[in-house]
Amino acid sequence: MSGRGSIESLPRARMSPLSEQIWKSKYKCSRGCPAPDASITDTWQRVARAVAGAETNSRRWAEAYLSVLSGFVFLPGGRVLAGAGVDSQVTLFNCFVSGTIPDSIESILEALKETAITMQQGGGVGCDFSELRPSGSPAIRTGSVASGPLSFMTLWDSLCQALLSTSTRRGAMMGTLRCDHPDIFAFIDAKRDTDVLTHFNLSVLVTDAFMQAIAENEEWPLTYPALATKSELPFVEHVSAISLWQRIVSAAHETAEPGLLFIDRINRENNLGYCEKISATNPCGEIPLPPYGACDLGSINLATLVREPFASNSEFDRRRLVEVTKIAVRFLDDVIDISGFPLGRQEEHAKKTRRIGLGITGLADTLAMLGINYDSDQALDFATRTMEQIRDAAYETSVELAIEKGAFPLFDRGAYLQAPFIQRLPAKLRDKIAASGIRNSHLLAIAPTGTISLLAGNVSSGIEPIYALQATRLIRGQDLKLHELDVFDYAYNQWLSNDRSDTELPGVFVTAEKVSAKAHLAMQARLQPYIDNAISKTVNLPADATVRDVDEIYSLAYSLGLKGCTVFRQGSRHDQVIRSRDQSHCCHVDREAD
Repeated sequence: MSGRGSIESLPRARMSPLSEQIWKSKYKCSRGCPAPDASITDTWQRVARAVAGAETNSRRWAEAYLSVLSGFVFLPGGRVLAGAGVDSQVTLFNCFVSGTIPDSIESILEALKETAITMQQGGGVGCDFSELRPSGSPAIRTGSVASGPLSFMTLWDSLCQALLSTSTRRGAMMGTLRCDHPDIFAFIDAKRDTDVLTHFNLSVLVTDAFMQAIAENEEWPLTYPALATKSELPFVEHVSAISLWQRIVSAAHETAEPGLLFIDRINRENNLGYCEKISATNPCGEIPLPPYGACDLGSINLATLVREPFASNSEFDRRRLVEVTKIAVRFLDDVIDISGFPLGRQEEHAKKTRRIGLGITGLADTLAMLGINYDSDQALDFATRTMEQIRDAAYETSVELAIEKGAFPLFDRGAYLQAPFIQRLPAKLRDKIAASGIRNSHLLAIAPTGTISLLAGNVSSGIEPIYALQATRLIRGQDLKLHELDVFDYAYNQWLSNDRSDTELPGVFVTAEKVSAKAHLAMQARLQPYIDNAISKTVNLPADATVRDVDEIYSLAYSLGLKGCTVFRQGSRHDQVIRSRDQSHCCHVDREAD
């Protein structure tokens, strides 16, 4: 490829006004690139070339990458689209987790500095505050009294606001706290004040022991062992496990937070459980990571693989699905080698594990165009078969990359093959890993694709149902101000594009709040066994949903084997990104992951 050549054969992408606005405000390169992006095709070419720079045969792979970027078939994480091939200090990784935050002012401030550096370069950060001593407890070294995790989280929140004021691209944050921390009640209730921790998503780290204590109606210890010295006992308070659980579900009902992370299951299922411990995730929960962990993301846009949408002979191109998967895995692996990193320890971790997170988006639109109801057994079967194909093709490709380029440095053949997820792979794949190793420790994640889905014509996000057929979306523009733009769901727009003024709207167009909670969870549960990272999923609820409804959803999420769960009751938040006649959304415009 030379100059802007080799792309002339591609038709100019047709962009809606919304897509144009998204591209111009977030992904178009005007400075610091070989030539300014005049169109989205120039952006695709810039990205393809930059990522293929990691390859010996860069020309061949630039063409391959261009073939899946074109037409929005493969959607790399927003930071890749914005930063690849750009001469500026940005990271191409969406996801980071901070280093451990030990209980000392020096360590806290160092962690705050590292978070600032990471977010300044565009990375989202997850932070576990469980090691900080509870409020009111003695700080023995100074003779003072500890202010607790929540007070320090406000420093992170203020930092995020300061960085937001300088850019349209700013990393979101996740804050976690263990369910046995003495300040857990304050953490749970934090978002009841709408002016507090506005730049955080919050999740409770829920243990198996806590869920067992709820089931058996036992007392639950809130403890901080780090306070123990030779002359004193650990800080311990006992509360009813059920009362703590009720406080969680009540807050989630009122404020849509906290979400739950079933942390024992996350660690048990971790492919690298033999060499790392996880206590946090990226901001939207689909990538559980250890301290200084990092991961780059991308999604296959399933809606682009539907042939003859809404017709009696509509079909899904599974052969193309496998082709795109194989190219996308190589693309994301190359991103690791061309990306900059805010911190050296993040780079070290990324290159030792080579974690990637390939997922899907547009599932609900795909189902609609194929004439399948989202909450049907047929939909579950379709999604399961699709994710199984992606899993097998992704792992097959990673083994091939290991043969070509080497396995990830922390690969331990015996320990890795014993991981529960690896045990569920087909025997043929396990044998190949045993013989040749594997390039990437993890390969799969389903993210909330937010802005990149808007760029691709507002396809339904991740595995979520269609949010709204028509809505108004808040977008932060290049002027740093929020703008309201009208949006149409991708599949709905496809249906309208043919003259259907006299045709009744198909029954497959069911929006999120009309899909039952059980159907939401059923989709997540069917796909989780095929995902080695995790799934970001929000269960939408109507305004009249009760605290008991949330209780049942969170309980069912645990019993179904999920790694985490979030709910959003209509009207429970005022800072929505999407507005339709009677709906709002769970994520603030400045806390989206991409």
